[in-house]
Amino acid sequence: MFQVQKWGDSLGIRIPKSLALKVGLEEGSKVGLDVENGHLIIKLKPSSLEALLISVTPENIHKEISTGDPEGREAW
Repeated sequence: MFQVQKWGDSLGIRIPKSLALKVGLEEGSKVGLDVENGHLIIKLKPSSLEALLISVTPENIHKEISTGDPEGREAW
């Protein structure tokens, strides 16, 4: 069990090193916070384009999108 503590005008929770290592969380990591079905969800944000691309699979990649004909001096 963890205890929520006051941290300035916010609240904080200490994350044990063993849990942080399991998800690749380290000092300076960027995370997102969300609420789903009454639960606080902490999601580690990718730190680079390469990290984002690792999660692309044939199942979740979108199809090419047409943006229309060129306008002005665009060359395709």
